[in-house]
Amino acid sequence: MSNLDDLWDDLLSSDPARIRRAWENLTDDESLAVLEHLRRMKDEPGWQPAQRESAEIALRVVREQPE
Repeated sequence: MSNLDDLWDDLLSSDPARIRRAWENLTDDESLAVLEHLRRMKDEPGWQPAQRESAEIALRVVREQPE
């Protein structure tokens, strides 16, 4: 995916289809970095409740993806 803003808009959209499409376009290294960032967003202080919720939804959708 060429546009980082579009990637994060999709990943944090709370729309499972958009999340899956964005996730499928990531390389292995990118997916590891995204997972790490989503986990920080969900668990670390300083993020807004809506951001935390969007990160949690994205993590749930990603976990449902086949290996």
